[in-house]
Amino acid sequence: MLCNWVALFSQEKIKNPTYKQTQKGYFSVDYLSVKMPNDFSGNPEINMGLSGIHYNLWLSNSFYGGLGFYGSVLGERGGLFTLGLNLGYKKNLTDQLFIDTGFHFGGGGGDGAPDGGGAFILPHFNFGYQFKNVAAFAGYSAINFFDKGNINSQQVHVGIQIPVSLHHVSFQSKELRYTPDELKSTDWNQISNRISLFFHLNNLSPYGASKFTNGSSLKGNTIRLAGFEISAALPNNWFAFLKLDGAYDGIKAGYMDIFLGGGHHFSFNNNNTNILTKFSVGAGGGGGVETEGGFLIHPDISIEQRLFNSVYISVNKGYLLSPNANFKAATFGIGLKYNVNKDGILDKNNQRYRALKFKGVQFSLSQEVYFDAQRGSNPSQHVHQISLQANLFLNNYVYVAGQTSFANFGNAGAYAEGIVGIGLYSKTLLNDNVNFFAQLLAGAAGGGDISTGEGLIVKPSIGFNYNLNDALSIRTSVGKVNAKEGKLNSTSVAFGLSYNISFLTAN
Repeated sequence: MLCNWVALFSQEKIKNPTYKQTQKGYFSVDYLSVKMPNDFSGNPEINMGLSGIHYNLWLSNSFYGGLGFYGSVLGERGGLFTLGLNLGYKKNLTDQLFIDTGFHFGGGGGDGAPDGGGAFILPHFNFGYQFKNVAAFAGYSAINFFDKGNINSQQVHVGIQIPVSLHHVSFQSKELRYTPDELKSTDWNQISNRISLFFHLNNLSPYGASKFTNGSSLKGNTIRLAGFEISAALPNNWFAFLKLDGAYDGIKAGYMDIFLGGGHHFSFNNNNTNILTKFSVGAGGGGGVETEGGFLIHPDISIEQRLFNSVYISVNKGYLLSPNANFKAATFGIGLKYNVNKDGILDKNNQRYRALKFKGVQFSLSQEVYFDAQRGSNPSQHVHQISLQANLFLNNYVYVAGQTSFANFGNAGAYAEGIVGIGLYSKTLLNDNVNFFAQLLAGAAGGGDISTGEGLIVKPSIGFNYNLNDALSIRTSVGKVNAKEGKLNSTSVAFGLSYNISFLTAN
């Protein structure tokens, strides 16, 4: 039954560091309409529309696992977000028809929803149809916020799946350099794909009828956001992207948004200057901002200028609004962008690049606890959260990191974080079994009555990875989390798994 993940769980090292491995997977977007409980006065609440974005890897011919986000887009709970783990089984009945069953387990909440500690489980059973490049499915699902929450619903579940595979080599091959001639007889002799990693700061300036959830006007307030965006190039200068932001100043902590969209890329001045037009849709809210159901539309235009090599500085201007325009905000931001040509030694004109190098990346899923986390109006108590971190290695020993976390136990279901930073990574020690690391992350956090002021936190930590093999390791860390304008000042401990690979870059 095992296929693509045989190499992942094998204890044997790949002798040829340039051997291209392919890990098959797929993106999925889904939607479910959740029946909400009556409010405190016994009045009914309209259904909450949840939309999810997931990426799953095939563990075998039929079993898959991955991660996913959900956000409220309809109803009255704009600002409710979650993060969780997917596990499932998919089996073809015919060449086109298939069944898909499994579950999503995670944490999150927001906007005063009865989410309890935030932990929830979402099993499903779907029937699907495979078209040429996309699959569509519909079926049954049930959602239960079981840690003292009061959201428990059964509903129809619909969505689409798009295959996207990862091409990689051993993690131990990171930072190895090659010439095009050395790789021309390998599977890397193909046209590269471009991805872009973008760290940005954005200001939202609400206007018109925009208001807080208490009814007071938002005009005159500036919501300051820190965020991360990843985009993938498509043919004919089009691209698709995923963007996440969290508030760190300007309003009380807790606002965040997630967008999925596309755009067009215009190049000038020998590709040193670019103009990008973007349009995206997504979910946003929290921090006392009234976004109703949470569905938002975000047109934007950016101008970027190359600083050096593949690094650009970018300035963007746009608008953020709900479909009925009850929430509207002008946006203005600045950021740094890093373009990566990956998975091939040829550019789009079939010309060979000059230099090739494998870059290491890690994806870690952990369960974390803050001991005696200080609250805004309630006594301190432990808060548990599910955490996703991605590390991109600049060399063998330094990495940049992005982390997002959502509370799942401890009566803080609406608490979430979005933070970035830098880390140091040791040589492999103790018979090639252990690596130590130290990192410093900072960014936006809030919600769940956790005392983070306007949202800015700093989070140093140290830890180690115990390597099960070249691709999988157990990750453990201990650290501190401190809110710069709130009371939160807690010791943290985390335990989880890391998936470690290297991919080919070219310039």
